[in-house]
This record gives sequence, structure tokens and C-alpha cells, in this order.
Amino acid sequence: MRFWLACICLALAFPAAHAQADELRPAYLDMRESAAGRFAVLWKVPALGDLRLGLYVRLPDSCKTLGEPVSGIDGGAYFERWAVECQGGVQGREIAIDGLSATVTDVLARVQYLDGSVQVARLRAEGPSFIAAGAQTRWDVARAYFLLGANHILTSLDHLLFVLALILLISDRWALVKTITAFTVAHSISLAAATFGYVTLPQKPVEAAIALSIAFLASEILKARAGEPRLAQQRPWLIAFAFGLLHGLGFAGALKDIGLPQTEVPLALFTFNLGVEAGQLLFVFTVLLGQRAANNLYGAPASPLRRGGAYLIGTASMLWAVARVGSFLG
Repeated sequence: MRFWLACICLALAFPAAHAQADELRPAYLDMRESAAGRFAVLWKVPALGDLRLGLYVRLPDSCKTLGEPVSGIDGGAYFERWAVECQGGVQGREIAIDGLSATVTDVLARVQYLDGSVQVARLRAEGPSFIAAGAQTRWDVARAYFLLGANHILTSLDHLLFVLALILLISDRWALVKTITAFTVAHSISLAAATFGYVTLPQKPVEAAIALSIAFLASEILKARAGEPRLAQQRPWLIAFAFGLLHGLGFAGALKDIGLPQTEVPLALFTFNLGVEAGQLLFVFTVLLGQRAANNLYGAPASPLRRGGAYLIGTASMLWAVARVGSFLG
């Protein structure tokens, strides 16, 4: 019982803040060399309204700003564009993000050099800088986006809560495997479709609908009766597939905020999605392992825990839904 309460109550920690934007979303630095030593710089950080995270790019001392930077708010991100000229280039020199060590945000940094080579680095609080090294292997790009995908799913409380609701709803483990697979296939399809421009939907309504999808599952858990299985129990894979398409659009919104390297879009998309799946499977395995350990230790009946979990999940998801609807109607 303590295990389930601990897992589910995590989702209630900061529902209103997470409903719109938070510092768990990664920031993005893009530098493109247009002439020898001259770079066009794009810097994006998470924002909530007019408030932005206090993260700032620190380039080598040899880099001088050309002209005035252009800045603004785009969705849930603050962006800034400017040009710099770095005498002797940036290779072998340090690029850092000031303020990163005081947050839980990751930064994806991408540098494209004049010869077409690309370097991608993932910066964290414990490592807020990197050395510009020039050409980078495709493995380095794949690794950066894989870790970014895993980090995104493990810090996306709404997506994890949806998966937790599926675990509570489906008692048969083989049916759960098929349902999670359907969810995976669906959000992979919609993520790819949105990334390549085949599907375009405003992000805020999508996030509100994701919250409602969680509330629907919580309702199905509560309405379930012995001998009277509901659609979500009879065809859970169908429900998971339908809502998986919706959640994939949410992942696409995160990728849009981060940005994809234009010359490595298929590789970055594929490895980001692999990272999402790895994080999701880790979460499922951890919950099932913890459930078994809790049952062995406490022997609590499953039905009251399932209903209690459904109420908590439903409460958190409706708080998110109300806040998210208010963010684009208000």
C-alpha cells in the first residue's frame, strides 16, 4: 500500500506548474557557422508567460556579438537570436551555460561548422559546459538524443501517470505488454508524422487533451465491475493506441521546443524515440517490481488500492486539464 501511495502521490507534487511549462523541459543552443569564425546563434529556454529560466550562454572570450539580438516568446519557450564572430573559431574552446548548475534542466547544444560537420552535446547541472571539438560521429548524435528522450519521458509526469493508470487497469500481464506495445507504436507514428510536418496541431489543446485521456482511464478503473468488463478492459490495446497518437503529438511538441539537427533528423528522431521507450519500459518494470515487493511485504488487497489510485490519478489529471484549458482560453 505504501508503495502505491508513494508512486501515485508523486504526480500530485506540482500539478499546476507542470500543466503549462516547467524547468524540467530542456533548453536548446544552436550555433551555425556561416563564414569562417562567424556563427548564427539560437538560444531557447523554458518559459511560463513572460517569465523565463535564468540560463545564459557563455561563449569564448574571442567571440564578439554582431548587431542587436532578437528575442521573444514562442509557445512555452523564450528564444534569442544573434550573430557572433569568433577570432580563430570555437574549436578547442569552452562553451558554457551559466545558471545551469542551479536547475534540473538539461541543455542540448548543437554546433554546425562551415565544413558541414556537426557536434551535439547534452549539458546537465553537474556538467554545464563542453569543449567545441569539431566533427562528431553519428554515434555521438544518437547517444545525445537517446538520453534526451529517456530524460523527457522520466520527467513527464502526465505521460508516466497514463502508463501507471494502464498498469492499475490491466491485471493480466500479457495483456499489459500488448497494451504498452500498442501505446508505443501509436505515439511513434504520431511523433514521426508531426516531426515531418504531416500533422500540425496547437500544442496547448493537445496537452489539455492528454490530461483528459488520463482522467478517462481513471474513470474506467473506478467503473470496472466484476463480470462487467468495460471497453478499456476488453480492448485496452485499442484505447492505448488511440490515446498513444495523442501522446505522440505531446512528444513532438517537446522536440519542437528543443529542435532537431536538420542534417540528422531521421537519426535524431529514431534515437529520441528509442530513449522514450527505454525510459517507459524502465518505469513499467520499476512499478511492477515495486508492486510485487509491496504485496509480499504488506499483503494489502488489490481492489482498494486500485480504487484509491484511480481517485488520485483522476484528481491530478483534472487539475492539469483545468489549468491547461485555462492557459489557452484565458
